[in-house]
Amino acid sequence: MAVWAIGDIQGCYKSLMELLGKIAFNPEVDTLWVAGDLVNRGEGSLQTLEYLYSIRNSVEIVLGNHDITLIAAYYGIKKSNPTIDPILTSPNAKKLIDWLRGQKFLHVDYHLGYCMAHAGISPEFDLGMALSYAERLESRIQRCDVQIWLKEMFKEGVDRLDRNAEDIDIDKYIISSFTRMRYCYGDHRLDFKQKGKPTDALRKKGLKPWFECKNKKEIDLKIIFGHWSTLGFYHDEHVLALDTGCLWGGELTAARIDLDEVEIVSVGCKAVQQPTLPNAPQT
Repeated sequence: MAVWAIGDIQGCYKSLMELLGKIAFNPEVDTLWVAGDLVNRGEGSLQTLEYLYSIRNSVEIVLGNHDITLIAAYYGIKKSNPTIDPILTSPNAKKLIDWLRGQKFLHVDYHLGYCMAHAGISPEFDLGMALSYAERLESRIQRCDVQIWLKEMFKEGVDRLDRNAEDIDIDKYIISSFTRMRYCYGDHRLDFKQKGKPTDALRKKGLKPWFECKNKKEIDLKIIFGHWSTLGFYHDEHVLALDTGCLWGGELTAARIDLDEVEIVSVGCKAVQQPTLPNAPQT
């Protein structure tokens, strides 16, 4: 029985199948953690979603910004595109979207010593806060009036946590931190503009990766995240980053996390796209 975590698939179904074959993944006995962004841009988004749904009892998924965009497109809030059109026109669209809406923003396994969120965990959150705020988002996205809430989430974002703010602005900060965060300033204000890899020049401007921010709340579990293809694979005692840019001609990477030493397995990806501004919630 193995537990594998993988980074952003983004519809690269062929690479997903190749990777699962390489690690001999068996959904009858093994468990797969997926760090969000299951769909969008890759040519096999529908097949990816259908496959993960078919093994749903063996999968732990957290929602990424592209997954939320898909949900919003289903409700007519965001425009569709050729890679997610097949999902929206599928006879199984409602079933798949409802299943996505039932997924988490944060997954925690105390026994393994890991937790997982698409972009990471805000420096402002300890684990208890992160769990509470993730559950808050999960309850919002599962409501019958989700369209109204999602419209607000795609408006101008909130980069700082203010517990005295209106509920909708607190929600915007929470969803931003779980799905879009990369850099933060010394005062823990989040930056959503920088998408490149960390550099000395950015650090001189006061911008550091969120997991390097000073005085951040301590999380005793190792945090698995994706979302940051330009960062690539990164592993230290606190975090495990698994977005290795499959969609951009990089690799799709899996990490076995139930062993004393993490085992890393990757496959190349034939999909090559030029980076563009993400079709993501403006939260």
